[in-house]
Amino acid sequence: MSRIAVLGSGAWGTAIALALHRRGGHQVSLWSHSEDEARQIQQAGENTLFLPGFPLPAEIVVTADTAALAEAEIAVSVIPSGFLRPTLARLRPHLHAGQIVVSATKGVENNTFLRMTEVIAAVLAESGLSLPIGAFSGPSFAIEVAQSQPTAVTVAFDDPAIASRIQQEFSSETLRLYTSTDVIGVELGGALKNVIAIAAGVAAGVGLGHNSAAALMTRGIAEITRLAVACGGRRETLAGLSGVGDLILTCTGSLSRNRTVGQQLGRGHGLPEILEGLGGKVAEGVLTTRAALGLARRRGIEMPITEQMELILDEGKDPREAIKALMLRPGKDEI
Repeated sequence: MSRIAVLGSGAWGTAIALALHRRGGHQVSLWSHSEDEARQIQQAGENTLFLPGFPLPAEIVVTADTAALAEAEIAVSVIPSGFLRPTLARLRPHLHAGQIVVSATKGVENNTFLRMTEVIAAVLAESGLSLPIGAFSGPSFAIEVAQSQPTAVTVAFDDPAIASRIQQEFSSETLRLYTSTDVIGVELGGALKNVIAIAAGVAAGVGLGHNSAAALMTRGIAEITRLAVACGGRRETLAGLSGVGDLILTCTGSLSRNRTVGQQLGRGHGLPEILEGLGGKVAEGVLTTRAALGLARRRGIEMPITEQMELILDEGKDPREAIKALMLRPGKDEI
């Protein structure tokens, strides 16, 4: 039996906690940054704000006590990318040698352009602590995981033995984990597909059809792969679950928050209005767009779709003009 703490009580964190509990053999806790939110979940017996309709068994301990992390053998970080660094600084005193950290957040930090595992490592290093940190990513809508629908994801650690341990600890009849040692590729695939999902939503919002969606997804994975490889990731990783798999899901699924943001932008709605309408939920692609371009410029990588999304998000460019700009780029060889 393992003691597992899921850090972050949003929809994805709650779904992971449910999946781990259903697997059996674990003591699972769900940590919330807010005492009020933890109390609300406890009293309702479910996460009414982010994942309503899924009762939380009494065995899942819901808490806002940072000290609860000290008892965990495995910490699963599902903290939104924009809050990861300050939140982890709060939790750092309760992390210690012997623990394993699994990052299930899909994003790139603004300004530093660090991946989530790099942010975690940097925060821990400030207190002289070094722990194995890996990435958990793939095509996985929270509600479908909570519904126990069969889902397959990738878990990546530099050390294959640790990846295998997490695979054994997390896998069940409804959640299948594949292992990898390509932490960079797995993380960037999961983070950057959110940007392309916004683009796919924009195309749908302005009324474009299947041809346009297929083109965006295909050229989207091409630019994601260029950047991931330039950062040290492996090309074949981006052809797997955390690359193409997650991209297909997020660009086509109606449950995708990032696609929804793009769709509303394509219909002429303003970004502040759209984000407010998410009701506290996070569309990671909005922040990741800026960070991805910063990382791409640092590496000298061209990302035309991401560039146009930044212009739409930050400068209010007309989505139709952005699509036109992509179509009128100089002709190139496909590979």
